[in-house]
Amino acid sequence: MKKIGILTSGGDAPGMNAAIRAVVRKGIYHDLEVYGIYNGYQGLMEGKIVKMELGSVGDIIQRGGTMLYSARSEQFKTEEGQQIAIQQLEKYGIEGLIVIGGDGSFQGAAKLTAKGYPCIGVPGTIDNDIPGTDFTIGFDTALNTIVEAVDKIRDTATSHERTYVIEVMGRNAGDLALWAGLADGAESILIPERDQDFDEVIDRLRRGHDRGKKHSIIILAEGVGNGIDYGKRIEEATHYETRVTVLGHIQRGGRPTGFDRVLASRLGGKAVDLLREGKAGKMVGIQNNQLVDHDIIEVLKQPHNVDMSLYKLSCELSI
Repeated sequence: MKKIGILTSGGDAPGMNAAIRAVVRKGIYHDLEVYGIYNGYQGLMEGKIVKMELGSVGDIIQRGGTMLYSARSEQFKTEEGQQIAIQQLEKYGIEGLIVIGGDGSFQGAAKLTAKGYPCIGVPGTIDNDIPGTDFTIGFDTALNTIVEAVDKIRDTATSHERTYVIEVMGRNAGDLALWAGLADGAESILIPERDQDFDEVIDRLRRGHDRGKKHSIIILAEGVGNGIDYGKRIEEATHYETRVTVLGHIQRGGRPTGFDRVLASRLGGKAVDLLREGKAGKMVGIQNNQLVDHDIIEVLKQPHNVDMSLYKLSCELSI
């Protein structure tokens, strides 16, 4: 293999630039030509392909987002769109492709692999919802963004003796909410993976209020429901002054943490190794701090599971 491509797809995540840098520089180190594909699969179909040099990825390891930009493409999901993408790959002589993104991006990589173009998936999403890896690129940075925000909200919650409901991202996974709730000492953590009775949440609020607690923090994963609606229900049930904060896309931005930079560099480097070894249709990941790889199709069949021992601990500590 002499030429490889790299693209980022789906939602951006802090650390993607570090992964791009690792792929480009490790590829060049091993005498490969590396081509950056802009705007994800849509850009691939449109031929937005540029040969990368060492300097192309200089001074990006500390930047959030993705220098290759990202986009979602309905056209690529069609047979016609995939054939157009293949024609572009053939035009540039690209023999292997590294895709950084989440499960939707991996589905695209699997389809191209099935059509004869070796692809390797690198998990990049703040949701941490990809099976086969303990952590995805961007999760740690997003977690720290949430923790910092909640710390600040707690100050005003204390000053005004209010209950705060904080809605965080995560799509259909509760990892961000669970980890942030445990890190911030939230009274209740609401995640899609566990049904929590509303009365249980109210009882916990009242117990805290009765023993003189001046404020309460409730972390709500977006996969559970709407934070504004949930806050109204709490205020109606308790008559405690309740405010809602929806953190939104602030969670996807910002300078990646050291952990995410190292993780992204390791995963990007491993992806290059797999292509050089002639492997295809694989996803790289990290488990027990060891680099691993799995078949993408098999990974996509697996359900995502949160660490319920963390949830149990959070309940025990928020009595």
